[in-house]
Amino acid sequence: MDLFDDSPVPDDGQRPLADRMRPRTLDELEGQEHLSGPDGILGRVLRSGEVPSMILWGPPGTGKTTIAHILAGTVNARFIPFSAVLGGVKEVRRIIATAREHRRGAGQRTILFIDEIHRFNKAQQDAFLPHVENGTIVFVGATTENPSFEVNDALLSRTTVARLEPLSEEAVVRLLRRAADEPAPRGLGIAIPDDALEALAATAGGDARRGLNILEQVAWAAREEDAPVTRDLVEQIAVTGPHRYDRAGDSHYDQISAFIKSLRASDPDGALYWMARMIEGGEDPLFIARRMVIFASEDIGNADPQALSLAVNVFNAVHFVGLPEARIPLGQAATYLATAPRSNASYLAIDAAMALAKKTGHLAPPMHMRNAPTRLMKELGAGAGYLYPHDHPGGIVDQTGLPEELAGTRFYEPVERGYERRIREMMKWKQAALQRRGRTNDDEEG
Repeated sequence: MDLFDDSPVPDDGQRPLADRMRPRTLDELEGQEHLSGPDGILGRVLRSGEVPSMILWGPPGTGKTTIAHILAGTVNARFIPFSAVLGGVKEVRRIIATAREHRRGAGQRTILFIDEIHRFNKAQQDAFLPHVENGTIVFVGATTENPSFEVNDALLSRTTVARLEPLSEEAVVRLLRRAADEPAPRGLGIAIPDDALEALAATAGGDARRGLNILEQVAWAAREEDAPVTRDLVEQIAVTGPHRYDRAGDSHYDQISAFIKSLRASDPDGALYWMARMIEGGEDPLFIARRMVIFASEDIGNADPQALSLAVNVFNAVHFVGLPEARIPLGQAATYLATAPRSNASYLAIDAAMALAKKTGHLAPPMHMRNAPTRLMKELGAGAGYLYPHDHPGGIVDQTGLPEELAGTRFYEPVERGYERRIREMMKWKQAALQRRGRTNDDEEG
């Protein structure tokens, strides 16, 4: 068959079950009710009969290709599937020319379905723009990646983005039940107990295609063994669920975000879970360790000064031992950081200082704080009036290091938690001691 031949494939039972059981109407679509319901974009398409150019964004096995097929059938349009992995701009031009002929001759619209649109670079995506603009094609792209980053702005502005969600286990059970009950050649026509379907759905991970593929393997195994389908058989074949992780994609950023936010929420269990997910997904353990070093300063700070030391030591340990043993110090750091007292006071302080420094970069240090390495510098007053703290009671002096124009500015405000409570008390003690010293000096002068 030609790569772009859109003639139907015979439903002879030889195609994978997931393809044979592909929903043919919105009523059969599972798990995307926010799109297929009366107020969803697909529901509105059914009522209007008009299909906008769209980007279907979601995890594998959530119905992106299926929705494109349903849209084409709804408006009686030609459906041309195209893979951004296999084809290029030359093939696209050929499809566009054919679409133009069909539009002029029979007045029939063409839905061009581009799977994995993120595989096209921004220049290749530009090739679709004029043909989407003038209506030669209805463009429907599918991607597992965030279109905000992977689709160029010009094409994105001409499309409607529909976000697909992983299927719930209940939705997967329903579609598996339909496939099991449906007679061959489309379905399997076999008896499967509910507990076996539930076990299978739990391993599908919200991926309809994966669930149907495992169901088909289970049916083959039962046929070969001349035995009924049971939960035990399902668990033998479906050993583990899918690991959704892409070190350069959305799952990378979503899971590290969930990890950091679990640490911040003092949830060691959540932190350990997301750390384990990243490790299982192949994430560089040093990346995880680096993020914990940052967290130790940003979110714990001086409330527990040992947190940063621990995080740095764990980073070095991970670098030294590597996986799989590195999971042990990583787990130690995650549980310590998740349960340590919290303070972002130092983080806020440095950001406030950086912001003010950008605005006041012209200000010079006060004369008493300047270096005086030469006689000329001393004659000009550099260093004059500097008070050496160790020569004064308590090792403290009433002297600021800020430029005169910024005198009295405060960046650091310790919180009342952990060791920072002691820092706060020390700062209050210093202020009170300086005030008492000032009153004593005033009395002596009087």
